[in-house]
Amino acid sequence: MRKAAAAAVAAAVAVGAALLVRRQIREAKRWARAAAVLRELEERCAATPARLRQVADAVAVEMHAGLASEGGSKLGMIISHVESLPSGQEKGLFYALDLGGTNFRVLRVQLGGKEGRVVKQECEEISIPTNLMTGNSHDLFDFIAAALAKFVASEGEDFHLPEGRQRELGFTFSFPVKQSSISSGTLIKWTKGFAINDTVGEDVVAELSRALDRQGLDMKVTALVNDTIGTLAGGRYDDNDVVVAVILGTGTNAAYVERANAIPKWHGLLPKSGDMVINMEWGNFRSSHLPLTEFDQALDAESLNPGEQIYEKLISGMYLGEIVRRILLKMTQEASLFGDDIPPKLKIPYILTTPHMSMMHHDGSSDLRTVGAQLRDILGIQNTSLKTRRLVVAVCDIVAKRGSRLAAAGIHGILKKLGRDIPSSDKQRTVIAMDGGLYEHYTIFSESLESTLQEILGEEVSSSVVIKLANDGSGIGAALLAAAHSQYLDAEEQ
Repeated sequence: MRKAAAAAVAAAVAVGAALLVRRQIREAKRWARAAAVLRELEERCAATPARLRQVADAVAVEMHAGLASEGGSKLGMIISHVESLPSGQEKGLFYALDLGGTNFRVLRVQLGGKEGRVVKQECEEISIPTNLMTGNSHDLFDFIAAALAKFVASEGEDFHLPEGRQRELGFTFSFPVKQSSISSGTLIKWTKGFAINDTVGEDVVAELSRALDRQGLDMKVTALVNDTIGTLAGGRYDDNDVVVAVILGTGTNAAYVERANAIPKWHGLLPKSGDMVINMEWGNFRSSHLPLTEFDQALDAESLNPGEQIYEKLISGMYLGEIVRRILLKMTQEASLFGDDIPPKLKIPYILTTPHMSMMHHDGSSDLRTVGAQLRDILGIQNTSLKTRRLVVAVCDIVAKRGSRLAAAGIHGILKKLGRDIPSSDKQRTVIAMDGGLYEHYTIFSESLESTLQEILGEEVSSSVVIKLANDGSGIGAALLAAAHSQYLDAEEQ
C-alpha cells in the first residue's frame, strides 16, 4: 500500500515537474519572440549619424526645390510675406487674435521699446459654441469680433494708444491659407472640426475686418500669420540671433529667415530688409532615407491623410503614443506579452497618448510602478511583471529617440541650406526658437534631440548653435508682428 502511495506521489511530482519544465520552455519561447520583435524594431528604427546626414541632405534639396517653384517640393516652402521681424525697438499698444481650434485668445501688449520691452500684457480665452463651427461665416466672425470689442472696452489706464491712431491687430490663423500679402490670405480648407463652406476661398482678414466694422470697432489687421512664424517673431524679439523656429507639439512645423534673392519663385519687388520668412510646412517631408517600419506604414494607411505628413507621423506628439500601442499589440499577438488573451483596450487606436508614453518612459522607480499603473489605468492590463514593464520602456525609448533624432536631422537640413552647418570664422550664433508641448515636457525627447544635433554637426559648429524655448509664439508673436508691420512705422522713422 505504502509503495503504491509513494509511486503515486512520485508520478505526480514527475508530472508536475514536466508541466513546470514545459511552462518554462513556453515562457522562454514567448520571451524569445518578444525579444525578436524588439530587436527587429531597433534595427528598423536605427537613426545612425550617417542616415541622419542623408535625411538632412534630402531636406536641404527639397528646400531648394520648393523655393524654385510652386509645388516643386514635398515641402510647402510658403512665402509668408513677413519681411520684417521684431527688432526690440517696437513701441505702442498692439492686439493679437489667436484662432486655431475650438477656443480663441485675445491679447493686448504694451511695448516700451529697447528699454521697456513688454511693459504689460493681458489675455483672455473664449470658447466657440459648436453650432458656430459648422454654421456660416458671418455668425462666426461676428462672435469673434464681439468678444474682441468687449476685450478692447476693458482696456485699462496702463495701456496707451497715441491720439489719432487706429488700434492694430496681429491675427494668428492656424488653418491652411494661401497668403497674398502680410495682411491677406484666402482660406484653402477648414480643419479641427470647423466646416463653414462660405468661408472657403474667401479672404479671412476681409471677413474679420467687416465683422469689426459691424461692431463699430476701429481696428486694422496688419499681420496675418501662422503659429510657427509667431514663434519665430517672439524668439527674435528676445534674441536677435534667432533665424529658425520649430514647433514640436501635437503637430510639427518649421519656419526660417531666407534671403529674398534666394527665392526664384518670388516675383515681387525685393523687400527693403532683403529677407523673407518662409513657412516650410515640413511635416509633409518624406524621403527613402527615413527609417519606416511596418507600424508606421499601417498607421499612415489607416490615417485621415494617407501618404501625407509622413515626417510629422514619425516625430510629433499626435502619433508617437499610437506607434507604441501598435508595437505592443504585435508583441501581444505574437508573444502573448500581456497573457494569452489580447486586452480589448489595446486594440483601440490612439488610446495610448504621447503624454502616457512620456510618463512611462520617465519612470525612475526601481519596480517601474508608474509603467504598471499606466498599463492598468489606460489599457486595463493588470499585474504585469517587471520584465514586461522593462520591455514596454524599451519600446518607448526606441520610438521617442528615433523621433527626436529625425527632428534634429530636419534642423540640420535647414542649417545646411543657410550655410550654417560649417565652422565660421566669425563664430556667429545660430539660435533656434522652439515651441510645443512635446519638446517642452518630454525631457528624454528634447535632450536626445539636442545631443543628436551636437553629434551630427560636430563640436565646433554645435558650440554656436543654441536652442531656446520660446513660449506663446501664436499669441504675443502675432502682436509683435503687428508692431513690426505697423502702418505708422514710416511716420516714426521720419
